[in-house]
Amino acid sequence: MSINLQQAQAAVQAAHQKALDMGVKMNIAVVDAGANLVAFARMDDAWLGSLDISIRKAKTARFFDMPTGDLGKASQPGGPLYNIEHSNGGLITFPGGLPIADGSGKIIGAIGVSGSTVEDDHAVAEAGLQAIAGK
Repeated sequence: MSINLQQAQAAVQAAHQKALDMGVKMNIAVVDAGANLVAFARMDDAWLGSLDISIRKAKTARFFDMPTGDLGKASQPGGPLYNIEHSNGGLITFPGGLPIADGSGKIIGAIGVSGSTVEDDHAVAEAGLQAIAGK
């Protein structure tokens, strides 16, 4: 099973609303279980460079089924995954990407957000994730 368009759009909408509430401009991407883009939104005046980063955060979270910030901790110099960000055509290993699971815990996709601080990116991604978890 994979995330469907309705779920992906709900995640994007919730993340978008959180970004508006926080006063930040974000790029928001949702991928399915195969790491294929399902839904995307670029808020007006969001950084163009963050467009690709948001998609890569979502893909990275799905490739490894973990928050991108957790992967980043393991990929620091001396860490067990040092230099992993150079694999898979380029990964993003800082916060803002989260895997999305169904009610049974099976990963059905992921969300990636970029456009502000990594703390803000994570908070906005979390809002999108909660929109799916609440359904």
